[in-house]
Amino acid sequence: MPDRRLPDRRIILLAAIAALAAVAFMMVGAKGSWSFVLPFRGAKLIALIVVAVSIAVSTLIFQTLCSNRILTPSIVGFDWLFILLQTALIYGLGGLGYVMLPAELAFGLELGLLGGFAMLLFGTLLGRGVHDLFRMLLVGVVLGVLFRSLTRFLERLIDPSEFAVVQSVTFARFNSVDVDQLTMTSLVAALCIAIAWRRRARLDVMALGREHAVNLGLDYGRELRIGLALVSALVAASTALVGPVALFGLLISALTYWIMKSNRHGELIVAGSLISVVVLVGGQTLFERGFGMAGTLGMVIDLLGGLVFLTLVLRQVRT
Repeated sequence: MPDRRLPDRRIILLAAIAALAAVAFMMVGAKGSWSFVLPFRGAKLIALIVVAVSIAVSTLIFQTLCSNRILTPSIVGFDWLFILLQTALIYGLGGLGYVMLPAELAFGLELGLLGGFAMLLFGTLLGRGVHDLFRMLLVGVVLGVLFRSLTRFLERLIDPSEFAVVQSVTFARFNSVDVDQLTMTSLVAALCIAIAWRRRARLDVMALGREHAVNLGLDYGRELRIGLALVSALVAASTALVGPVALFGLLISALTYWIMKSNRHGELIVAGSLISVVVLVGGQTLFERGFGMAGTLGMVIDLLGGLVFLTLVLRQVRT
């Protein structure tokens, strides 16, 4: 009989490592007045934690909805859709108009459009029981290329003097987090994570598959819509703060399942969030304080995530 205390020990260890990473981010290399250092680094630390937890939880939920551990919101085009919407706003309003637009209004509009797209496309596909890996990968690749191409097209039409505004939302930027949106995105992320936590038992049932979930009395369609809404909001929150990180979620989910050896979403959500914080906060501390910004954390994440993706796909093909 397996020892049920083992996941608790792993979570406690991960929590300790995450706390050490946070302390290192705040303390290592700190110079000058602490009245300036603590608020400045504290805001960045909170932003990184919000992004880390949002990506981890959204990926775990999306993989449960798809009944597949390879697909992530980024792979199927969620990130690029969010960037396309922001680029379209910059094109329509101009750089100054976009900057002057209230952050709450812009974020709410983009979140509504992103959620509507998720319901329209993936709600239809998953609601019909389409869980074929390669079909979903093909859909994701096509949508990602489409959204990226439309974004590039709009970028060519934008005035060159306003292109810097577009670039600020196109590339991952862990070292320059937009703290102006921190309060709003933190509230959205906290609300979504709280809802996901309360529905963790339902997610356990959905992980069994559509037929089993329906036979157990679960309203599968309703839970699917709620899950997609949570994924959309969390993706919007993380992308608004740091930009797109294509393969970070896949890397975190793979590490979470490998470390925890569990399918219980209560354990997975906590462990995945802690692992994500360790990787993101610890990695950013290393690159900022250890390497003097000689490289970017996003490049390393994409490299490791790409290797994990190829490994998982090849393993799926062999089986």
